[in-house]
Amino acid sequence: MRRQNRNASSPRQTSIPLEPSADAPTSVAPRSGNPSPEPSGTQPSIATDKPSVAPPSVKPDDGGAEPAVRKPARRATAEMMAAKQREISVSEFFTKNRHLLGFDNPAKALLTAIKEAVDNSLDACEEAGILPDIIVEVDEVSDGRYRVAVQDNGPGIVRAQVPKIFAKLLYGSKFHHLKQSRGQQGIGISAAGLYAQLTTGKAVVITSKTAPGRPARRIELRIDTRHNKPEVLSDTEMDWEVDHGTRVEMELAGTYRGGRTSIDAYLEQTVIANPHLSLTYKLPKMDAPVVFERATHELPREPLEIRPHPHGVELGLLIRMMHEAGSTPVRRVLVESFSRVSASIAEQVCEAADVPQWTKAASLTGDQIEAIHKALATVKVMAPPASCVVPIGSELLEAGLRRRFEADFYCAVTRPPSVYRGNPFVVECGIAYGGKLPPDEPADVMRFANRVPLQYQPKACAMTEAVYQTNWKAYALQQPKGSLPIGPLAVVLHLASVWVPFTNEAKEAVAHYPELLREMRLAIQEAGRRLATHLRAQHRAEHEKRRRSVFERYIPELGASLAKITSRDPAAITQTLLDALPEFVNIPGPNDDDDADARFQAEASTASDGPGVPSMPPPADVEADEPPDSQRASRRKRAAAARSARTGRVAHDDTPPAPGPERPTRDKPANAQDDSLELDPDRPETPRKQPVPRSPGTRPDGRKRNAADAVPDPTTPSKPSRATREDDRQPKLFR
Repeated sequence: MRRQNRNASSPRQTSIPLEPSADAPTSVAPRSGNPSPEPSGTQPSIATDKPSVAPPSVKPDDGGAEPAVRKPARRATAEMMAAKQREISVSEFFTKNRHLLGFDNPAKALLTAIKEAVDNSLDACEEAGILPDIIVEVDEVSDGRYRVAVQDNGPGIVRAQVPKIFAKLLYGSKFHHLKQSRGQQGIGISAAGLYAQLTTGKAVVITSKTAPGRPARRIELRIDTRHNKPEVLSDTEMDWEVDHGTRVEMELAGTYRGGRTSIDAYLEQTVIANPHLSLTYKLPKMDAPVVFERATHELPREPLEIRPHPHGVELGLLIRMMHEAGSTPVRRVLVESFSRVSASIAEQVCEAADVPQWTKAASLTGDQIEAIHKALATVKVMAPPASCVVPIGSELLEAGLRRRFEADFYCAVTRPPSVYRGNPFVVECGIAYGGKLPPDEPADVMRFANRVPLQYQPKACAMTEAVYQTNWKAYALQQPKGSLPIGPLAVVLHLASVWVPFTNEAKEAVAHYPELLREMRLAIQEAGRRLATHLRAQHRAEHEKRRRSVFERYIPELGASLAKITSRDPAAITQTLLDALPEFVNIPGPNDDDDADARFQAEASTASDGPGVPSMPPPADVEADEPPDSQRASRRKRAAAARSARTGRVAHDDTPPAPGPERPTRDKPANAQDDSLELDPDRPETPRKQPVPRSPGTRPDGRKRNAADAVPDPTTPSKPSRATREDDRQPKLFR
């Protein structure tokens, strides 16, 4: 009873049987100092106040045995892990990582699919020498599904190449050529078809025709994502009314919306960068298609392919080139593989690298190739040719701005070619100001790379960074700290290069290379100076208009007062004063901005040949043979002629007479007034004040002169100067 009561009084004490596990030993070694173990055959029990927790590690005492450690079971062997390894297809990779290609949200995916198709159409037309006519159609099939169709008048695609171009990633013709083009990796249009296949399960339909007399082919394609191979579902011939061209149709999941990143904005910006393009598009919720006619009928110059520049080659690429050259001498490999490397430069490189120039390229060691790579960076080599880059041009860029914006001022700047990492590039900048642009909003910045608009990731792009770093306050614009300028302003930046350094495969932003940022800032500054000149001229014109309004307000009162004094017609006096007003108030005409633009172009074109045009050209109504210095005299002549025509009196010529032995005398007295304001002849003249005579020893104020103010006596002959003596020695003929 006592034991039961004790157990009842302490309910927390429990008896826990110890059951040995199958893996653990049945006997436990006693610790030192503990009593002897219980005899076998009895089951030990432990009475505890709290559940026992085994310590993580038990150190054995002196004389005790170490407890056994449980080892984890093997999960897989090397053979089992090797059996799981397999090749990953690029299609499978981008299926899981489609955000890298610009298909991370429905609205962006719809825009990216249209952009890739339009870029391919423009490249094909320009490469074939055809003025592009592109049609874009977007129809909403159901909620969240759209059918996209892009058609061009290009050369068409042969039947054997259609499946590989539209249903195989990393397949193209532009990756291995160093010349300007919109596409680079050969991923874009096939990635759009892959996205359509993933979201709707529908195949991509391609219709292509290569010549007027040949039938068109209609092909339905799918992508085998496991092997990155095309699957042709159908291939049929059909009649197509066009002479040649390609049409791409796909159905995909997307979202159509407006704004800065909309399809409308992309197509309008494409027209700015491609003035030779004729574009027609019809989007959802549109009653009629929108048509943009081409601004020029001249195609851009065809870019020429160049070889790599030695300053941009990597060591690994140089090792591969040397190993592939075989028995070709090193000197010949350098001359034939790089641009701007002549035989003499190749000799300098070999001499700096301490490598014989006639050594076989394949026999070079790694250290020798590395020495050649270092020597290529130290030897002075000309910049690569700019024939591989085709910029838009300042005139066509300005024409594109006029098509897109209704503004008061336009200007465009094209920088000279420059180089980054051995790749030539050209930066262009265009500005539109005033007009119907919003006056109280930040400037609209449009970015282009190889004539392709960039609409996403503006803060991560070097072009936007160049606009932020520009001090727009120096060009008479408002700019809060660390933001874009405020005002009716649109800025266009275009980068043309053989290899545009995009930040990702989606081609949405340009990397921050120092050479690129420098040229972008210089282009913006040059365009900003022209804008500042225009704004200062506007401010001066407004100031002169205010001045003129003040004069015009008080001229009638002045004319009435002068009429009372002179007894003449007040209307004639008022009109005379109004005609003389342009001599004192200069208001620029409507063509002054055009004259300023022409002056900028002339200064830019003659910067290397000689001095440019005058800083202030004469107005349009001035004769061509009249020098700019006589503009004021010409205005005076015209004002005098207008006065004489109204009053019937002959106007006097106020211009200075030509130099000659005799000066013409005037019949007009020296103290007479202007003929236009005739005075009363009976009015007596005011006598002139006669000078006060003074003695030779006094100053004009009457005080006496001192020694410093002594006046020489005119009767005393003065000592002739040295120049006078030398002139006396010269004959009269040379005096």
